[in-house]
Amino acid sequence: MGADAHESVQAQVRRQQRLDALCAATLRALSARPDVQRRASHWFAGAQQLPSFAPHLHPQAQLLNPLQSPAPTSAPGTSEHAAQALHTEHIALTDGRGAADGTALRLRFSDPLLHRQLRPALPMARRVFDVLEQYRVESLVPETWPGVRRNVRQRFSAWSQAFITARLHESAQGLLLLTVAQVGRARVTGEPMDEALQDMLEATRFGLAPRIGHALAALRRSRHDQQAYAEYALAIAAVVAALSESAKTQAEQDKKDAPDEDDEDDAWLQIWVDFEASEDSGWASALLAREAALEVPHSYRAFTTQYDKEAAAQDLVRSAQLQELRTALDEAVRHSAISPTQWARRLQALLARPVTDGWDSGQESGHIDGRRLAQLVATPAERRLFRLPQAQARADVAVCVLIDCSGSMKQHMQRLAPLLDVFTRALEMAGAQTEVLGYTTGAWNGGRPLRDWRRQGKPSQPGRLNELCHIVFKDQAMPWRRSRQGLAALLKPELFRECVDGEALRWAAARMDALDVERRYLLVFSDGSPMDGATVLANDNHYLDRDLLHSARRIERDGAIALRGIGLGLDLSAFFGRSVVLDLDQQSPAQALTDIVGTLAPQV
Repeated sequence: MGADAHESVQAQVRRQQRLDALCAATLRALSARPDVQRRASHWFAGAQQLPSFAPHLHPQAQLLNPLQSPAPTSAPGTSEHAAQALHTEHIALTDGRGAADGTALRLRFSDPLLHRQLRPALPMARRVFDVLEQYRVESLVPETWPGVRRNVRQRFSAWSQAFITARLHESAQGLLLLTVAQVGRARVTGEPMDEALQDMLEATRFGLAPRIGHALAALRRSRHDQQAYAEYALAIAAVVAALSESAKTQAEQDKKDAPDEDDEDDAWLQIWVDFEASEDSGWASALLAREAALEVPHSYRAFTTQYDKEAAAQDLVRSAQLQELRTALDEAVRHSAISPTQWARRLQALLARPVTDGWDSGQESGHIDGRRLAQLVATPAERRLFRLPQAQARADVAVCVLIDCSGSMKQHMQRLAPLLDVFTRALEMAGAQTEVLGYTTGAWNGGRPLRDWRRQGKPSQPGRLNELCHIVFKDQAMPWRRSRQGLAALLKPELFRECVDGEALRWAAARMDALDVERRYLLVFSDGSPMDGATVLANDNHYLDRDLLHSARRIERDGAIALRGIGLGLDLSAFFGRSVVLDLDQQSPAQALTDIVGTLAPQV
């Protein structure tokens, strides 16, 4: 990446910051909530992270990722290039305003307590219910706010087009969800469906009419009464959840003769699963998980470990792509203006302790040196007959960085990966042993364990229903220079799926226990609670949270490993006894690295 490319990326960053500030100001004004702010790519009301409410409130563009942004078709500095930049900024502004306006409408016109009380338990029904509530508040836009109405309509249209572009409508389940989304919003808001979609959805809409037609017709009539509206929304959500499950079961039955087929076929569900429209998201869900863990006896198991794997990061990425990622990471490190040598000196001062390493002879006081007694006979006046222990500062320390590789963490990696690269290198230069690990799942929403469970008749309380994928980005036995390529894999978004934190914590702790060092630190980087849709659905909502909390407490109680939680825009103190929050959108790289290094300091 040359100087021109770097300036272009920096200009994009500045534009994105201006866009975030504008959207935040608009959201505060529309919602009458002065405490709302934008931090770490999330909306917060005070200290609590706001839920995402609906998938179309997530603009899909990733303008800050130079590896995924579309390549410019004209040279920098030309009028064509300037026009493209203005067009890109206009799209980003429209998407950002639409998402912010939709969030503001939810805050202003929806009672969150009533919504939580009425939400169904099944995940798919719950998500449909959440989306229908979002359509209700979008239908209540005052006539004096025509711009808001236009913004949310354009954002929904852009989301619909992204759904089609990603070909998520090509499965029966995807087509069902798209039809419900389009028909539901058209009925509630009174705005016509996109003409380009009407022919595509006509057959599915015709099949849905006998099942949900009455409830759909009643939605608009009752939209001013949230509780009455919810009655019909619940009926629609239950029907859609049943149809979706039936369609998915049939699709899996059709694939049963091809067990090795790529599990990414479940991608149609990601656009509904990823947004996690939970009223208890963020800090609130962490608190609930902690309270639930204290009240319920801990019992955790995996339905099967047959498909679990541990892999080196460089084996999961094509070598040519890995080289491109490494080049991008090196460029990001250079532009971060953080020096590994400077941080190595700070870490050396923080971690090193005096260690006896031999003796310093020829001293005038100390321990008598028997080898010099002959000098006393030959030279009675000789006084340098003693020796003192020789001490050197040494960092007899191991530091393990454990990274949550869930889908939501992808947005942080462009800023976090350079910090971890410098941090790892500086630790090694300071004499510490270092290891960088990651944890994710081998599939979205279950995978092969989920299929095995269904074949066995869906026994109750099956435990974990996904296949684990534990990733070694840097092994402690391998120096940084030989691990550079593996660390670059942090920038590959396809590695990030769902997360099972408790087992990953135990895995990393077991690797550290095998090291012969005086002190051990385990730093967990995460932006939320554990989540695997299949496991939560078949057990209970806090099954994975409970396992994480019990695993963390066991490690902290044992005392052999100093456990630290490092939250990306989220306070993890509900899970970890000692934690810190990073705000990578607001902090400079040096400030963020200062907070990370600070977790290694003794607690006063």
